[in-house]
Amino acid sequence: MIAFPLLVSAALVSSVTGQYTATYDPANLPDKSEAEQSGTNKCGTTNSQDSMCQNVYVNSASDFCVWGPPKPNGVIGNIEQIVVSYCTAPGRGTRLMPEGTLKSAHFVKTPDYVQVTGVGDFTKIGIKAGDSGGELDPHGADKLGNPHGGLVFSNAFAAGPSGLGVQMHEWTNFQSATSFCIRACKDGPGAKQRCQHIYDLTGCEWNIPGDYGTGFTNCEGDSTIPMGLYPRPDGSTSTFKQGQGATPAPHPAGATSMCTTLQSFAVGTATTRSFAATATSPSGTDSWVTGTPTGSASSSNSNSNSAAPGANFGSLGVAFASVIAGALGAGLYLF
Repeated sequence: MIAFPLLVSAALVSSVTGQYTATYDPANLPDKSEAEQSGTNKCGTTNSQDSMCQNVYVNSASDFCVWGPPKPNGVIGNIEQIVVSYCTAPGRGTRLMPEGTLKSAHFVKTPDYVQVTGVGDFTKIGIKAGDSGGELDPHGADKLGNPHGGLVFSNAFAAGPSGLGVQMHEWTNFQSATSFCIRACKDGPGAKQRCQHIYDLTGCEWNIPGDYGTGFTNCEGDSTIPMGLYPRPDGSTSTFKQGQGATPAPHPAGATSMCTTLQSFAVGTATTRSFAATATSPSGTDSWVTGTPTGSASSSNSNSNSAAPGANFGSLGVAFASVIAGALGAGLYLF
């Protein structure tokens, strides 16, 4: 009785993973993975603020990257095809985020994706002051991705052959001068929907509900209903199309648990931190199963974990209980 659904599930996963033309290991990357690529994927291990590396990693609140301009005063919407990676951790041949760039970062791992949300001063990575930002994804109008050849990896779901993580084929990143959000989806039938890239005018909090308040946290959490999908009472689902009518309210952020709080960390050091876990109360119950949306979409983003930029971090209900392991080394303090 149970063999049939298991076979169907395996077939679905096989068909999804089979649609990608290549899957890369971060330890064995080509110089370029797409045509007309301005940078490189073969980045080595030496960090440089002139690096043209176009690999991004999403591992934790203290180990992630965002896309930014290769030259100062860049407007993201004008340079989507040529942005490069800026990371918090060394050893991957990327540029590092300068001191004071990040003001907050909240990492959440769900069964279906990982994401980091937060705020900062991204003029420090070359984004023009006042830039409302743009959306980056592996597709783009020319199917080469924005940026061309940009690759995203994570070790949250699997270590991969080299132990450095696995490629996340579906991802989306909104980046402005003052805020950021990045989500990378686990390969599977719902990956494209959970990392949808067609709502490029609606911004971070609509596409990637989460915590944009102060502080730095790592949490586990529930997956949210994919952006743009709204379950109806009769069990069907409506799909919002950008530019057609009023934009509906965003989905609330998923409930989080097993959160750990970082008192501080440094860019440019591989020193390991240890964290004391504290529980959070679930604050959302919406869920979405591939092909079967359930629950009802909220009329407003009222989840306490989805505070707008500048909101008090206390809304997470997480006590600061972290222990910093070892000296901070020669890194640059983020706050």
